[in-house]
Amino acid sequence: MSVPQVSRGGAGDGTAPGASPGARRTPTRRRLFDAAVTLIAEQGFSATTVDEIADRAGVAKGTVYYNFASKNVLYEELLRDGIDLLADSLRQAADSTTARGGTRIDALDAMIRAGLDFIACSPALIQLYVAELWRTNRTWRATLTSVRGRAQSVVEAVLREAVEAGELSGELDIPLTASALLGMVLVAALDWQSFQPDRSVEEVHAALSRLLQGRVGGGGQAPPA
Repeated sequence: MSVPQVSRGGAGDGTAPGASPGARRTPTRRRLFDAAVTLIAEQGFSATTVDEIADRAGVAKGTVYYNFASKNVLYEELLRDGIDLLADSLRQAADSTTARGGTRIDALDAMIRAGLDFIACSPALIQLYVAELWRTNRTWRATLTSVRGRAQSVVEAVLREAVEAGELSGELDIPLTASALLGMVLVAALDWQSFQPDRSVEEVHAALSRLLQGRVGGGGQAPPA
């Protein structure tokens, strides 16, 4: 399944670090990211070779090293760019909801749906991300911590606004609640994709929305499915 990508830019792809996302995307890097995430999801990082990534992407082995200094660098950028895109989709969902006059709780609910939609399109990427959270000896651990923080900070910002607006209690533990909400979406979506694929995204969203409204929002009325 194809994973949306945005590369960081720089000498490796011929664009400046500050270039726009559209300018940083190249078909070759997209194919390499797609090949890497699929192979690593199938057989693990250590078992996946650069030759296999190149073969799956339909490029020469040298092309991999032209775009990425090593397999580790490729995977590190894959994690970074994928989670950056997830964070962007969460932020856009929240911003569009509040722009239409919705509450911050509505914005959190929209973020849940955006997260489910993203994971439905990129299940292998999220599976890899969740697996890497438990490994502390990887060279990209600092990068993983950083990108996790970016995604979580998007949720924290909305929770903080909700507290300031009086929609949520000032006693709310914002960092822990943000982490719990992200974890809920990630784990529920992976369970959905792996064990309950017959369910629609609307069903899964409705279930998580009820949890949000009841546990965070404090509402007793479940939203319509």
